[in-house]
Amino acid sequence: MSPGQTVVATPPRPFVRIRKVKMKWTMGTAMNETAVRLTQGSISLEAVLGLPAQALGMVVFAHGSGSGRFSPRNNFVAHHLQQGRVATLLIDLLTPDEAEDRRKVFDIDLLAERVLLAKAWLEQDARTKGLGIGYFGASTGAGAALQAAARDPSSIRAVVSRGGRPDLAEPYLPSVTTPTLLIVGGEDFPVIQMNQDAFAQLTCPKKLVIVPGATHLFEESGTLEQVAEHALIWFQQHFHPTSHEGTDARTKERLP
Repeated sequence: MSPGQTVVATPPRPFVRIRKVKMKWTMGTAMNETAVRLTQGSISLEAVLGLPAQALGMVVFAHGSGSGRFSPRNNFVAHHLQQGRVATLLIDLLTPDEAEDRRKVFDIDLLAERVLLAKAWLEQDARTKGLGIGYFGASTGAGAALQAAARDPSSIRAVVSRGGRPDLAEPYLPSVTTPTLLIVGGEDFPVIQMNQDAFAQLTCPKKLVIVPGATHLFEESGTLEQVAEHALIWFQQHFHPTSHEGTDARTKERLP
């Protein structure tokens, strides 16, 4: 498909309805999750490492402003990824003191540094160092994920943005080489335009999916399930690109 083409399509494999999201989560309820701490100098960041058996790859979650490793939506997506043999790292990108400073909450450069810190930790930890890495960014976290992918693309296989603000990484967008999936709600009008503008600036393999009826947080019935399934397919495809077709497609999808 040509860059920028708009198509009406179903997900690339039969969509299986996931049970309605329950916004309640306790660490350890998913398969093989462990609390971990990432340190660099005086910085110590809390995280939850989810390692399914025979993992295909590892996804770092970059949360949106005011959120962290206990985000119910990102945990829902993470657990769906784990069921598809994709390992996850849900991490607080800021320390508790930093999270109280609104300037740091929106400091995309700082957040990108922390994403890169997580990447370096994963590349050194014995449990994860052999895995390819992906980034899942939500809201402002998407800007941090894209900046991190542009600054150090080594080992990075794929990026997914959920209701993201890729415009916050605008100076870095043309430098992103990692296959990138942008997912935005069909009722999230300001963010749709931001994602369309960012999509035009990306030169990497890319896809823009607009989920009809969804607002910014994907709270509507069935919409977060679609996000989770699209993310899983994208990560599986790029952790094992030889087993899928169309890895270089640059398309826009509007789901029915």
